[in-house]
Amino acid sequence: MDLDQHSVFAGMPDEQPAAMPPQDLKHFSKEQVRTPIQPAHLHSAVWRRLLILGSAFIISVAAINEMRIVLGLGGLTSLEYSVLVLFALTFSWITISFTASIAGFFRVLRRANREVNWLDTALTTKTVVLMPTYNEDPTRLFAGLEAMARQIYDVGGGAHFDWCIISDTTDADVARQEQQAVLLMRQRLQGITRVYYRRRRYNVARKSGNVQDFCTRWGSRYDHMLVLDADSLMSGRVMVEMARRMQANPDLGLLQTIPRLINGTTLVARLQQFAGRVYGPIVGSGLAWWVDKEGNFWGHNAIIRIKAFMSSAGLPELPGKPPFGGHILSHDFVEAALLRRAGWSVEIADDLTESYEESPPSIVDLAIRDRRWCQGNLQHSRVIGGKKLHWVSRMHILTGIMSYVSSPLWLLLILVGLMLALQYQFVRPEYFPRGFSLFPTWPLMDPERALRLFMITMGILFGPKVLGLISFMVDRRQRKQAGGFLRLLLSFIVEIIVSALIAPIMMLIHSGAVTSILLGQDSGWNPQRRDDGRIPWKDLWFRHRWHVFGGCILAISAYVISLDVLAWLSPAIIGMVLAVPLSYWTGSNHLGHTLKRWGWLKIPEEQEEPSIWLATKANLNVYRRWLEQTPSLEEVVGDESQLKAHLLLTDHFTPREPGRVDAIDATAALKIADAQNVVQAVSFLTAKEKARVQNTPVLMKALAALSSEQKLRLAAPDLSIAERENNRLIELIRGI
Repeated sequence: MDLDQHSVFAGMPDEQPAAMPPQDLKHFSKEQVRTPIQPAHLHSAVWRRLLILGSAFIISVAAINEMRIVLGLGGLTSLEYSVLVLFALTFSWITISFTASIAGFFRVLRRANREVNWLDTALTTKTVVLMPTYNEDPTRLFAGLEAMARQIYDVGGGAHFDWCIISDTTDADVARQEQQAVLLMRQRLQGITRVYYRRRRYNVARKSGNVQDFCTRWGSRYDHMLVLDADSLMSGRVMVEMARRMQANPDLGLLQTIPRLINGTTLVARLQQFAGRVYGPIVGSGLAWWVDKEGNFWGHNAIIRIKAFMSSAGLPELPGKPPFGGHILSHDFVEAALLRRAGWSVEIADDLTESYEESPPSIVDLAIRDRRWCQGNLQHSRVIGGKKLHWVSRMHILTGIMSYVSSPLWLLLILVGLMLALQYQFVRPEYFPRGFSLFPTWPLMDPERALRLFMITMGILFGPKVLGLISFMVDRRQRKQAGGFLRLLLSFIVEIIVSALIAPIMMLIHSGAVTSILLGQDSGWNPQRRDDGRIPWKDLWFRHRWHVFGGCILAISAYVISLDVLAWLSPAIIGMVLAVPLSYWTGSNHLGHTLKRWGWLKIPEEQEEPSIWLATKANLNVYRRWLEQTPSLEEVVGDESQLKAHLLLTDHFTPREPGRVDAIDATAALKIADAQNVVQAVSFLTAKEKARVQNTPVLMKALAALSSEQKLRLAAPDLSIAERENNRLIELIRGI
């Protein structure tokens, strides 16, 4: 396909610089809180918090007291006190989700078969759709962007939306594919919308820094930004509705949708999307109901008021070095908390369901993603005490921390419980402890109460799943799309069993992540795999070797104590011991496709695919064929029109300060100066240097100036070869 010249123009519009000051977590006064335009829009229903949190508190106190009675018939020992404390921490954390799910259950039932209350007001605001990307597959990314842009145009919102791909890609080949995809997208959407592209030279502060760079340079051109992720899809009418809701409520700072998982091909991906589709609605709806105006931000599939974001959500740099210091990794929770502190409402639109994302394809990919998220959430331990943060915002932050810290707590509970069982079995009781005592201390436990407490705990854990299944089955259309009553029930059982087997593996993975962070290890920044979950057996054995070893040790220890203890711990033991085959088969595309063919773990979106996904699939082949023709670096600099298009899409270059030389730039310049021709120059460059050269106009021009046979002669013909090389190198260094 030949490019239309109308698609070849500057990567970004003219800059409109504006400040986005970092917020102070230690100092904040009431005078800094904005005056609301419609104060009623900022008030949350207190009775909802009392109902949800009060119920959770009562359940927690009752369960903890029950555990105290179970353990303390003859007085509590130090080990029993440890069990009680660990039980209190782990149990209390899950009760809030349970009580919120009950509220969500009734909300979902009441809203069943009801149409969304769509606004029909004319849009007068301007929204930019931001797509941050980091070494992602451009085929999938741009196919989805085009599909969303066309749907927005079809519902009449095209003139009010711009599209901007903000890239932090460090792979030179992927970066050239991104540029080619931009040119094609512009050509195909000519007259429909505007498409912009910017790739940063330096990936400062990762994704949050990428978005901040856009805001400080172009943000003031727009009223809102709708932030996506590389695997995000949203229907056009939902995106327009979000802009209308922001326009209708001038006090709304951020509106977050609850994305549904789709396109899972492996077993673990299908498990996650089934759980999210069946149980997720009541959990999400319950959360949205009780947090009200103090909602949260999950990083994507959300729309943000740019004025609010820039004035009140600039992220500070935490003191110290990573993993606890430096740039904030999990920026979204913090940004939502800062927006609410400044007097903006943050809401969760649980009624806008046409919002989608994809899940990691294997346990290993989950572990890699969670390692990064874990570090970001543990960083929040330095944020949670921030001055004047709303207490609900602090709860969101605490929930994020506990989502990972709970794993080592559960592990400690198992180990301390094992020690307690060992004490009961083998250690001679100390009936008369030191000091005066009229009565002996008996190491007793009430088995009936213990069984009752176990049933209560299982009810709290599995209650949201059961309620989610009931609410899902009540909807006849959904039930039929998911395969009918029997297949749905079978899928529910499969999800429970496999998730129970995976849970102890994830417990150990998260415990290891928390431990490594406490030891000072940084997570780095790696792109996420989206489709293929296959990993060689050898690599799986290496990754899960300690999980298998831990399971074997736990099994032997339990067996030595008693068969009863072994039976109680068998779910955890089986998952650990079988970690390698579980990891392999749950990441198998073949097994995932087989279950899909059988109708197991089926979701309605597989029976009736969302229109936005159908449109994306229709675009995939177009972009795939086009990107197969992506020119090499040698071809770009060897063709004047391609070089022109490349330079127009290259981000604005800021000359360096005198005396400050970037090592990668300088090395690349020296290698280009040494080369006899373009092919040789490119062969000299490393992967990092190629990526930097492609983002540096003077170096791209230097490459283009090299003929295929000899070096560019910058000096007069009578100069010596050494003098020519010296002059050329000086010019290049000055240019960068």
